[in-house]
Amino acid sequence: MAANVKAKEETFKKVKTILVSQPKPERSPYYELEKRYGLTIDWRPFIHVEGVPAKEFRKQRIRPDEFSVIILTSKNSVDHFFRICEEMRIKMSQETKYFCLTEAIANYLQKFIVYRKRKVFAGKRVIQDLTSALKKHKNEKFLLPCSNLGAKDVSQYLDELGLDWQDSLMYETVSSDLSDLSDVTYDVLVFFSPLGIKSLYDNFPDFKQNETRIAVFGNSTSKAVEDRGLTVNIKAPAPEAPSMTMALELYLQKSNSED
Repeated sequence: MAANVKAKEETFKKVKTILVSQPKPERSPYYELEKRYGLTIDWRPFIHVEGVPAKEFRKQRIRPDEFSVIILTSKNSVDHFFRICEEMRIKMSQETKYFCLTEAIANYLQKFIVYRKRKVFAGKRVIQDLTSALKKHKNEKFLLPCSNLGAKDVSQYLDELGLDWQDSLMYETVSSDLSDLSDVTYDVLVFFSPLGIKSLYDNFPDFKQNETRIAVFGNSTSKAVEDRGLTVNIKAPAPEAPSMTMALELYLQKSNSED
């Protein structure tokens, strides 16, 4: 993934190819950009989730069935909680309560439990949405399935409430193998998290930006790019570009103009 000349923010060289570091969606405004500007947009997740094997999980000396409340922060946490239970041959009590950060996560639970036999609480987006339910069950034992990234906001709030809780590593977000891209050059690389930048360097330790433009979403991603000594050329969200596709379009209007 190399090019020839050092990129400069003030120049807008024509863009022909873009690599988005996410899985390819069925529908996306990126497809309109592709048609409008005659681009080739490829999709490739730079990171993926791997489950912690039951053998490794046992080293934590945690048994899920010893907890009366399970806090679920994502669909991944649901998947891997029940995977661990299955691998350890643990059957959760019908009295177990499930606290979900969103309705979407609560609905996803139906793949694994029968609602009429369980107690499920759902927030709108953040753990504070579940405050009243958490306080009502303050004498319960809470288990928080999490990844290697943790769940800092949730952990801090559970501590603030003085609850009896324990987190448990059940899955990890890791860098994907991108070795097949070693000889491929893109005009623009699009990143959405610092982990995407980490994956870039895990795969290509000697990566040089050269003429490649880098598009980032969010301040933490931008900082990860700058910490590597790279230049951020396209950034979202911004007042004039709340989405990545809008930020890309503003750039393309200049880089791909016929003037």
